[in-house]
Amino acid sequence: MTPVQMPDKAFPVSWDQFHRDARALAWRLNGAGPFEAIVTVTRGGLVPAAIVARELDVRLIETICISSYDHTNHGDLQVLKGISADTAQLGGGTGKGLLIVDDLVDTGKTGRLVRQMMPDAHFAAVYAKPQGRPLVDTFITEVSQDTWIFFPWDTALSFQPPIRDGAA
Repeated sequence: MTPVQMPDKAFPVSWDQFHRDARALAWRLNGAGPFEAIVTVTRGGLVPAAIVARELDVRLIETICISSYDHTNHGDLQVLKGISADTAQLGGGTGKGLLIVDDLVDTGKTGRLVRQMMPDAHFAAVYAKPQGRPLVDTFITEVSQDTWIFFPWDTALSFQPPIRDGAA
């Protein structure tokens, strides 16, 4: 594994903002279905998938578990758990009628792997960076490649110094 280099820019996202963005994603997806099932990329895709599933009334939710890094190191992609055979067969085995949901498409490594498994699925992410953006069909907010998104489940409330005092 290689060390993760923290980008220069920070984009902190609160629970309220993330919920609004995930609902906006569901709003955009409403006309793209119908979807037989949601396949969420864990772990980041779990929260937006739950919100999208509620808003679109999708009851079948499957997970694909892929690991590529921890908070300090990047490594090779590892599929820890694939989707079930029953879910894989929906839409004739190509992913047609499936909705893939993730929190973020970054470099596109995970997105390419998921696309290979389900080429005809509709791929949606709440946030997209330029390198990964071509892989998703629907997203809400694009951030620069050199921005690190701080998701609400990875942060705690704490004092932040003013920008003029050197805060990022």
